[in-house]
Amino acid sequence: MHENATRLLNEESIRELLKAPASMAALNTLYEIEVETLSKSSKIDYLSALQRQMSFLQEWSNRVMISLAGTEEPEAYHPQEYARIQDEDREEIAAALRVAPATAQLKLDTARMLANHLPLTSEALATGEISPAHATVIARETERAIRAGITPHAIAHIEERALSHAEMHTPGQVANKVKSLIAKVSPEEFEEAVEAAVEQRRVEYYPESDGMATVLAILPAAEATMLKNALDAMAQMGVERDRELVDSTSKEMDSRQKLRTMDQRRADALAELAAKALNDLSDFYKPQRRPVTVNLTMDIATAMGLSENPAMLSGYGPIPASIARELAADGKWRRFVTEPQTGNLLDFGRETYEPPQALRDFLMARDRTCRFPGCRRPAHMTDIDHSQSWEEGGRTNPENLGLLCRRHHRLKTHGGWRVESHSDGACTWTSPQGKVHHVPARPIDEVI
Repeated sequence: MHENATRLLNEESIRELLKAPASMAALNTLYEIEVETLSKSSKIDYLSALQRQMSFLQEWSNRVMISLAGTEEPEAYHPQEYARIQDEDREEIAAALRVAPATAQLKLDTARMLANHLPLTSEALATGEISPAHATVIARETERAIRAGITPHAIAHIEERALSHAEMHTPGQVANKVKSLIAKVSPEEFEEAVEAAVEQRRVEYYPESDGMATVLAILPAAEATMLKNALDAMAQMGVERDRELVDSTSKEMDSRQKLRTMDQRRADALAELAAKALNDLSDFYKPQRRPVTVNLTMDIATAMGLSENPAMLSGYGPIPASIARELAADGKWRRFVTEPQTGNLLDFGRETYEPPQALRDFLMARDRTCRFPGCRRPAHMTDIDHSQSWEEGGRTNPENLGLLCRRHHRLKTHGGWRVESHSDGACTWTSPQGKVHHVPARPIDEVI
């Protein structure tokens, strides 16, 4: 009887918390409740109440970032302005939270937008009325219009409508609502915002599970439509070829080539376009003095078909042995020698490429990406940096050299960050605030 009474009291407390503003007291109350004792309905209420507290904590986190980095919004970053280190505090935040620097910048930009321009959204986040995702989309969608010069009065109107919409809609639906409101309330600023958005066009890459990855293209609508139409046309041209392959009895066909869907044909068409472009550019575009390559690591037994150990695709991770052998069939080979216990790169062969850039090739194979904590800028888009500068007696050898993207190279040179390089390829960074972050060596058979 006592346990039942306690459960009923807890469930009543949860229902009350759904109506009350989020707070540390409410968080403590939820923490004390044994979730497993609740009914299924109350567990759903508990989850909703907990979400309100997560919003409260996110607003708290925003205030801490603002206190650290200030409310001043930096001018739009231009890729060629390498000498200026804008928002150097973002690297402190990135390293502390163990996120990519670009992710830290997005968090900081959102916090500043809420603090400077969206007080009602910030308040709604603090009280748990909206989720962090809702606050983020409101901030990001209004940012473009604010930078284009929309009036504070118009922004206040849009913010109020967006918050009302958020009560019953998902973050994606709220984002669409804000876009629609901006277009109607301030068409001139909307046009300017679109022009600014075009400047942010980009392609992003995200490793997924099961040997797959996502390539995300953020393009102007006209160009995106053109790309889609081109892929549709290429996919449609492949229909007849697929039928011939299925009907063929003269040779054994790979099951993945049979009866492809239109989605599969579009995906294959995009890959074909990329492969052709890479091949066409191989004589002209040579970052780090080498053509762009896709690196694959597998043991010799797997390569010979004697084992089925997964191979490692550089920048991605493990892929099945059968696919690795298929990829390697037409590729050029280079030998890598690793330390048996750790997998760290010790030496490499040059059966494929001519010297004299042995050291440059070694560093690209060893580091693979920028060595700043959390940065994944690929090797062919980095600089080779002396940890101890040449002017100060630093040697040009593997222990003293490493790959850094241009931003983090400049940050080390001009931004107060220090790096100590180690013989196994590991390095230790010290921030301007004295925070120490260790980047371990990267075994060549592991994804980073």
